[in-house]
Amino acid sequence: MAILGAKTFQNYIDGEWVDAASGETFESTSPANGDAIGVFPRSSAADVERAVAAAKHAYEDWRLVPAPKRGELLFRFAHLLSEQKEDLAQLMAHEMGKVLPEARGDVQEAIDMAYYMGGEGRRLFGQTTPSELRDKFNMSVRQPIGVVGVITPWNFPIAIPSWKMLPALVCGNTVVFKPATDTPTLGERFVELLVEAGVSAGVVNIVHGGGGEVGNALVQHPDVPVISLTGSRETGVEVTKTGADRLKHIHLELGGKNAIIVLDDANLDLAVDGIIWSAFGTSGQRCTAASRVIAHEAVYDKLVARLVAEAEKMQLGYGWEDETDVGPVINQAALDKIHSYTEIGKDEGATLLTGGEVASGNGLEKGYYYRPTVFGDVDPQMRIAQEEIFGPTTAVIKVRDVDQAIEVSNGIKYGLSSSIFTQDVNRAFRAMRDLKAGITYINAGTIGAEVHLPFGGVKDTGNGHREAGQAALDFFTEWKSIYVDYSGKLQKAQIDT
Repeated sequence: MAILGAKTFQNYIDGEWVDAASGETFESTSPANGDAIGVFPRSSAADVERAVAAAKHAYEDWRLVPAPKRGELLFRFAHLLSEQKEDLAQLMAHEMGKVLPEARGDVQEAIDMAYYMGGEGRRLFGQTTPSELRDKFNMSVRQPIGVVGVITPWNFPIAIPSWKMLPALVCGNTVVFKPATDTPTLGERFVELLVEAGVSAGVVNIVHGGGGEVGNALVQHPDVPVISLTGSRETGVEVTKTGADRLKHIHLELGGKNAIIVLDDANLDLAVDGIIWSAFGTSGQRCTAASRVIAHEAVYDKLVARLVAEAEKMQLGYGWEDETDVGPVINQAALDKIHSYTEIGKDEGATLLTGGEVASGNGLEKGYYYRPTVFGDVDPQMRIAQEEIFGPTTAVIKVRDVDQAIEVSNGIKYGLSSSIFTQDVNRAFRAMRDLKAGITYINAGTIGAEVHLPFGGVKDTGNGHREAGQAALDFFTEWKSIYVDYSGKLQKAQIDT
């Protein structure tokens, strides 16, 4: 793939590609080697104002487009994503840093979501119920809400916009989209393909820029009743507070501190594969990453030795090179944060078993690379076992039995993903019941969600809403109950006669 270099991109507002009102710009560069990817408008509240006005105007027609027709647009979008899958994956390897197999998977998730939500255009089911009165018909229907503000992170720059925007669109809402400033080119391509699929002017708008300027303006805007954000817990709390005065619908996908439990009867080969993939896939930069391993004392030593050996085999490098197992982290601030947690872990008394250093040599010093890191002898209350690191670091905790394993797994403020490796069906079902998480895997890692099931977590991972599956429709629609009385007379429900 040819690097885009210093090509200049624009916002897309009301069907037109336009510069920021201020004329200011920022640059996107590759975390792999510092190459320039593109130049983007540094937008402000004035650009958000224009985009929201366009989306509000377009909503009045878009909500009346038959839902099956809205779904057909998503089918066309899915087809275009499929055609562009390899180019998008290559771009993702350069702009975000993912290794190519993962980048292709990121795009495939958006393809899957487009087909799934396209099908919802012919469903969007409501309910019919019997009435308690004669000659009366009852039903409920879903209705769109209005303009949706979509604020997405950089770690899944194609998949996560699809989780938010596609159900919003098929339900009849319009969108103002603020992609992450670390991956603006991928956000731009996402919108370009929606435009190519036939989305009408104003239905989808993209405004580039920072969270402080663009994100806050979206959250504060009185004509944006719905906000969907994936980000940190701290950002989620601020968005909730800001939107509270206007009683906005706020959907939050926030942090995780996910654990894989390995019991004494586990298939260790399978468990090691699951841990390595879950801990170090996407360089640990997933909200579902396995940053904790909870190991039964009977298998702890053997498991730790295997994990260290496998981690040390992993090849760091450019994501677009076939031999690379682990790409860069997203930026210097992320690199500094990850390394700070290595120092915290050592200071707390955990044993650094491997990794724990910024990688260099063979051109790696041009980017942001951190060696896969494994800590042993970790106490469940250590900061490295409680706080989200968002990097290629996992902490191994020894437990005596399944009771303690579940207690330790639940002993955090987050509750996104969880996993247990066991060949005992009774233990497996107990874990399904007792692990406090929105997702539980049996004999698999903590990553790999599918689009037709709800995605999201409990406790501080979010605010109770879900992405994907039927559950996504509940956030992007409101219920209306309808009563049709064809008796020809006034009938009084709930009146005791």
